[in-house]
Amino acid sequence: MGKGAFITRSLFIAWGMFILLLLFLIAPILNNITSFSTATASFLSLNTIFLSILIEALPFVLIGVLIAGFIQIFLTEEHIRKWIPKNKFLAVIMGCFVGALFPACECGIVPIVRRLITKGVPLPAAIGFMLTGPLINPIVIVSTYMAFGNNLEIAGYRMILGFILAIIIALLVSLFFQGNQFKRELLHAKDVVKTNKEPFLKKLHSMLKHAIDEFFDMGKYLIIGAFLAAFVQTYMSTKALVAIGGDLSSSLLVMMGLAFILSLCSEADAFIGASFSSIFPTPAILSFLIFGPMIDLKNTMMLLGVFRVKFVVWLFIFITAVVYFSLFLLAEIL
Repeated sequence: MGKGAFITRSLFIAWGMFILLLLFLIAPILNNITSFSTATASFLSLNTIFLSILIEALPFVLIGVLIAGFIQIFLTEEHIRKWIPKNKFLAVIMGCFVGALFPACECGIVPIVRRLITKGVPLPAAIGFMLTGPLINPIVIVSTYMAFGNNLEIAGYRMILGFILAIIIALLVSLFFQGNQFKRELLHAKDVVKTNKEPFLKKLHSMLKHAIDEFFDMGKYLIIGAFLAAFVQTYMSTKALVAIGGDLSSSLLVMMGLAFILSLCSEADAFIGASFSSIFPTPAILSFLIFGPMIDLKNTMMLLGVFRVKFVVWLFIFITAVVYFSLFLLAEIL
């Protein structure tokens, strides 16, 4: 991408984001000059939820794009070949293990995964990393332990089951998909930069440039996903969903649906999940805690910006089926 095109594209997206945010910020002013109080109240609710999701996610996206920039400039394909096992199963295990130690949110991890794949990490290993990173990193486990009244059982189930299910999903990806499954492969064909012999400050400048490009490329999908999640939360009755969950089967679907719609940050979702513990059984609560960090509405939009639609659809099916049937079958134990 040329420097002029990069600046023009960045400014265009930045202005678009600014105008969209401005429209939501002036909603309280419009409330004083309009007679459509009901419509305005729902719009204000939409505004509040949208901004809360966006503000919650942006810091993690910024961290994610900086790490992605570091990977792009400082990590070479030779490093990847040395570190990643040749065996497909071992590569998946390693990806899941590294993700479990990596404190990342589900929205911030997408640009990191994209850069890892471009550097030679196999797709299944990268998906394993993507699934376990937001789900069972140390911060999430501690917050889960605290949210459920220092209950180690729920935190332990989330960690152990989440890790096993992530491996199963990543292996399913390895069976059905080959290659990187990128939506636009040519996007990365021009991004390969030889920086081995460049001075550190120039490498740092290149890293920040890649991070900015990554931020604007991912930012628009984050905004779309946050808006859709806010829209659904505003105009869909949560009480109606809760009323549906009368048995184990429906309660699993309801809690997984709530996790997808609410699009909560994985570091805070346990506190919301704990509030349902008196209404739904433990397997349903675990489905909320495991499914949400793996895939949610805003995360899906970001994935669609990177991967082919077919791959994202099948990944969603794999995650949904594995989480649902595993917890349904393990209900007696849990």
